[in-house]
Amino acid sequence: MLKGKDIINTTQFSLQELDLIMNTAANFEKRVKDGEVIKNMEGQVVAALFFEPSTRTRLSFETAVNRLGARVITVASAASSSAAKGESLADTIRTVDGYVDVIIMRHPMKGSAQIAADNAVHPFINAGDGSGQHPTQALLDIYTIRKEKGALSGHTVTFVGDLKNGRTVHSLGYFMALYGNKMIFVSPKALQMPEEITADLRNRGAEIEETDNLKKALSVSDIVYVTRIQRERFENPAEYEKLKGSYIVNRALIDQAKKGITILHPLPRVDEISTDVDDYEGAAYFRQAHNGLYVRMALLALITGRA
Repeated sequence: MLKGKDIINTTQFSLQELDLIMNTAANFEKRVKDGEVIKNMEGQVVAALFFEPSTRTRLSFETAVNRLGARVITVASAASSSAAKGESLADTIRTVDGYVDVIIMRHPMKGSAQIAADNAVHPFINAGDGSGQHPTQALLDIYTIRKEKGALSGHTVTFVGDLKNGRTVHSLGYFMALYGNKMIFVSPKALQMPEEITADLRNRGAEIEETDNLKKALSVSDIVYVTRIQRERFENPAEYEKLKGSYIVNRALIDQAKKGITILHPLPRVDEISTDVDDYEGAAYFRQAHNGLYVRMALLALITGRA
């Protein structure tokens, strides 16, 4: 179903494909935890091109490749590649495509994922294109929701923080709409979800509420998805300083939230979730990060036909 496909954004998936990815990820999670030596992708080589900083995405992808028995070659920054010499992205991709079976890329430019996919013969995975999309994060998010909540529909989900620049919320919003969940968007006015995304989600039938009242939103939410105010997306440092810390999720706030609320965060966090929340039973953000390994194993195996 997914063999040979590029993974570029979250609007491309059907419910059947998402079920396949979730079930494949669950299978790989069991096999890894059972200590099995997995060789599904033995003999294959994967390129991980990270032209923007990354910890979880890069390391979980590289671990996924290794866990599947394949090998990984890596570009760890734009400065360490010929991009620093002025080489175009298209030329870089056309070159790397001749060495490997899959290309994974993170790039600071919105729309770069489509350019890369258009210039690659082998399957391509978008690991984040600027303020555009981050589809594999959204996939691990719904895998986490399924594990934590037991179902992917019937929830009220609050998104809070930098909704303007946050590719993770742009991506996950489409999945939440697909599963019929109500969404509440909480952000400073300057960082609201882009109107074109909100309008598109509503056109797809999503119920959306926009507010700046986090406490009220959490009182009716089953899940809160917290994002940081992203310093690297601001051209004006003074604007960042003014907006950082706009919303802080601490234990006192969670104690007043809807009972059983699940807290997600794509990480890294700065100050938007206090450490006093970490021992709350529904604080799932580190479990969420670990789930990325199994989802990325599933994707790699499926698009190479090795699942």
